[in-house]
Amino acid sequence: VQLQASGGGLVQAGDSLRLSCAASGHTFRNYVMAWFRQSSGKEREFVANILLNDNSTRYADSAKGRFTISRDNAKSTVHLQMNSLKPEGTAVYYCAARQGLSTVAVGTSLYRHWGQGTLVTVSS
Repeated sequence: VQLQASGGGLVQAGDSLRLSCAASGHTFRNYVMAWFRQSSGKEREFVANILLNDNSTRYADSAKGRFTISRDNAKSTVHLQMNSLKPEGTAVYYCAARQGLSTVAVGTSLYRHWGQGTLVTVSS
Protein backbone atom coordinates (compact mmCIF):
# COMPACT_ATOMS: atom_id res chain seq x y z
CA VAL A 1 0.00 0.00 0.00
CA GLN A 2 1.36 3.38 -1.02
CA LEU A 3 -0.10 6.67 0.14
CA GLN A 4 0.72 10.05 -1.36
CA ALA A 5 -0.48 13.14 0.48
CA SER A 6 -0.74 16.53 -1.16
CA GLY A 7 -2.46 19.88 -0.91
CA GLY A 8 -0.70 21.56 1.98
CA GLY A 9 0.35 25.18 1.91
CA LEU A 10 0.35 28.55 3.61
CA VAL A 11 -3.05 30.08 4.31
CA GLN A 12 -4.48 32.74 6.58
CA ALA A 13 -6.72 32.10 9.54
CA GLY A 14 -10.28 31.59 8.36
CA ASP A 15 -9.25 30.25 4.96
CA SER A 16 -9.99 26.81 3.54
CA LEU A 17 -7.69 24.11 2.22
CA ARG A 18 -8.26 20.67 0.77
CA LEU A 19 -5.79 17.88 1.32
CA SER A 20 -5.70 14.77 -0.84
CA CYS A 21 -4.34 11.29 -0.25
CA ALA A 22 -3.89 9.09 -3.29
CA ALA A 23 -3.81 5.39 -2.48
CA SER A 24 -2.40 2.58 -4.58
CA GLY A 25 -1.19 -0.96 -4.32
CA HIS A 26 -4.30 -2.65 -2.99
CA THR A 27 -8.01 -3.05 -3.64
CA PHE A 28 -8.80 -1.30 -0.32
CA ARG A 29 -11.79 -3.42 0.50
CA ASN A 30 -12.26 -3.42 4.29
CA TYR A 31 -9.88 -0.52 4.75
CA VAL A 32 -10.05 2.59 6.89
CA MET A 33 -8.22 5.70 5.77
CA ALA A 34 -7.41 8.50 8.14
CA TRP A 35 -5.79 11.88 8.56
CA PHE A 36 -3.51 12.69 11.46
CA ARG A 37 -1.51 15.81 12.18
CA GLN A 38 1.61 16.64 14.11
CA SER A 39 2.51 20.10 15.32
CA SER A 40 6.03 21.06 16.30
CA GLY A 41 6.91 19.51 19.64
CA LYS A 42 3.67 17.60 19.96
CA GLU A 43 2.58 14.05 19.41
CA ARG A 44 0.81 13.03 16.25
CA GLU A 45 -2.95 13.26 16.75
CA PHE A 46 -6.02 11.89 15.04
CA VAL A 47 -8.07 14.25 12.86
CA ALA A 48 -10.60 12.14 10.94
CA ASN A 49 -11.13 8.78 9.32
CA ILE A 50 -13.42 7.09 6.84
CA LEU A 51 -14.41 3.47 6.34
CA LEU A 52 -14.15 2.80 2.63
CA ASN A 53 -16.83 0.09 2.66
CA ASP A 54 -19.66 2.42 3.59
CA ASN A 55 -18.12 5.93 3.84
CA SER A 56 -18.89 6.18 7.55
CA THR A 57 -16.70 8.77 9.24
CA ARG A 58 -15.31 9.83 12.60
CA TYR A 59 -13.82 13.16 13.62
CA ALA A 60 -11.72 14.52 16.42
CA ASP A 61 -13.51 17.17 18.48
CA SER A 62 -11.17 19.80 17.04
CA ALA A 63 -12.29 18.92 13.51
CA LYS A 64 -16.03 18.56 13.99
CA GLY A 65 -18.05 21.12 12.10
CA ARG A 66 -15.07 22.49 10.16
CA PHE A 67 -13.38 19.53 8.48
CA THR A 68 -14.91 16.98 6.12
CA ILE A 69 -13.30 13.73 5.06
CA SER A 70 -14.54 12.19 1.82
CA ARG A 71 -13.65 9.61 -0.77
CA ASP A 72 -13.30 9.78 -4.52
CA ASN A 73 -14.00 6.22 -5.55
CA ALA A 74 -12.88 6.58 -9.14
CA LYS A 75 -9.45 7.90 -8.18
CA SER A 76 -8.82 5.90 -4.98
CA THR A 77 -8.30 9.20 -3.25
CA VAL A 78 -9.41 10.49 0.11
CA HIS A 79 -9.80 14.21 0.70
CA LEU A 80 -9.81 16.34 3.82
CA GLN A 81 -11.65 19.59 3.32
CA MET A 82 -10.60 22.02 6.02
CA ASN A 83 -12.63 25.19 6.52
CA SER A 84 -12.24 28.07 8.96
CA LEU A 85 -8.64 27.15 9.62
CA LYS A 86 -7.05 28.35 12.84
CA PRO A 87 -3.36 29.03 13.61
CA GLU A 88 -3.34 26.03 15.93
CA GLY A 89 -4.06 23.93 12.88
CA THR A 90 -0.49 24.50 11.71
CA ALA A 91 1.01 21.03 11.42
CA VAL A 92 2.26 18.34 9.12
CA TYR A 93 -0.79 16.37 8.05
CA TYR A 94 -0.37 12.66 7.38
CA CYS A 95 -2.72 10.22 5.71
CA ALA A 96 -2.78 6.66 6.95
CA ALA A 97 -4.54 3.39 6.23
CA ARG A 98 -5.38 0.19 8.03
CA GLN A 99 -7.53 -2.85 7.45
CA GLY A 100 -10.70 -2.66 9.45
CA LEU A 101 -14.50 -2.70 9.52
CA SER A 102 -15.20 0.37 11.62
CA THR A 103 -13.94 3.87 12.30
CA VAL A 104 -13.26 3.26 15.98
CA ALA A 105 -9.48 3.10 15.55
CA VAL A 106 -7.97 6.53 16.22
CA GLY A 107 -4.55 5.68 17.62
CA THR A 108 -1.43 6.10 15.50
CA SER A 109 -0.15 2.64 16.43
CA LEU A 110 -3.23 1.06 14.88
CA TYR A 111 -2.41 2.28 11.39
CA ARG A 112 0.07 0.28 9.37
CA HIS A 113 0.45 2.40 6.27
CA TRP A 114 1.48 6.06 6.19
CA GLY A 115 1.99 8.74 3.61
CA GLN A 116 4.87 11.20 3.69
CA GLY A 117 2.97 14.17 5.15
CA THR A 118 2.06 17.57 3.82
CA LEU A 119 2.71 20.82 5.68
CA VAL A 120 -0.16 23.16 6.48
CA THR A 121 0.74 26.57 7.87
CA VAL A 122 -2.04 28.85 9.11
CA SER A 123 -0.99 32.43 9.74
CA SER A 124 -2.89 34.68 12.12
